[in-house]
Amino acid sequence: MIERSLFNADHEAFRDSFRRFVEKEISPFHDAWEEQGYVDREVWRKAGENGFLCMSMPEEYGGAGADKLYSVAQMEEIARAGVSGIGYSLHSEIVAPYILHYGTEEQKRKYLPRLASGEMVGAIAMSEPAAGSDLQGVKTTAIKSADGSHYVLNGSKTFITNGWHADLVIVVAKTDPAAGAKGTSLLLVERGMPGFEKGKRLKKMGMKAQDTSELFFDNVQVPAENLLGGAGYEGRGFICLMEQLPWERLQIAIGAVASAQAAIDWTVQYVKDRKVFGQPVANYQ
Repeated sequence: MIERSLFNADHEAFRDSFRRFVEKEISPFHDAWEEQGYVDREVWRKAGENGFLCMSMPEEYGGAGADKLYSVAQMEEIARAGVSGIGYSLHSEIVAPYILHYGTEEQKRKYLPRLASGEMVGAIAMSEPAAGSDLQGVKTTAIKSADGSHYVLNGSKTFITNGWHADLVIVVAKTDPAAGAKGTSLLLVERGMPGFEKGKRLKKMGMKAQDTSELFFDNVQVPAENLLGGAGYEGRGFICLMEQLPWERLQIAIGAVASAQAAIDWTVQYVKDRKVFGQPVANYQ
């Protein structure tokens, strides 16, 4: 393989450290996690203890202040090991950045350190039974109360990564259903809020250890201060989603390329090791 100049020595040292973490704390248990349909909650806390969560978040919010290439190296190592159940990248590089980029100072200080430590697991709830990639078509509503103290959240979400373990969910909802995209807002919903329920874990063809779940919201009273970004961000949720989606989509590509490289590496090693009629298979090429 051609050596890449993208990463420096510090990135590679981090990669080696995370690879050892995967080999010790994830790979030996991944088959069992695929059977049960979710990873053990403890692996999140261990990742936080070792500094492997929210690395690109500023140090003042519990992160390492690292550049994105550390996260890229982590994504590549997860793909290389074939441990598809680990939702670290969504937690660290999708959920946390929404709070960092748009959250109020109070929201940043309340949630980011807890995400970085693994105390909280984060998820984002976009997809619905009748609205997948059509974010303008979401039916979940969050109507502000008459006194303005809270939003009443109603609706359901599906195919939510990290949904089963999630302690904090960024929920895409319509605060003004008649306004289309301009009526979309993002709410920070915590585990334990009355009316917030988790449905079944979805059985999938692949990524079986990833806790993909249904989420239900039945008259959940979400405090007004849990509107991501504060009062000035009501109706700006769609803009926030569009600004963040390019990086989210790039992460899919990073994982796909790393998975393809891993498949090639495994194949090359196999044909070197596998012997047929006294010779490695590779000798017949």
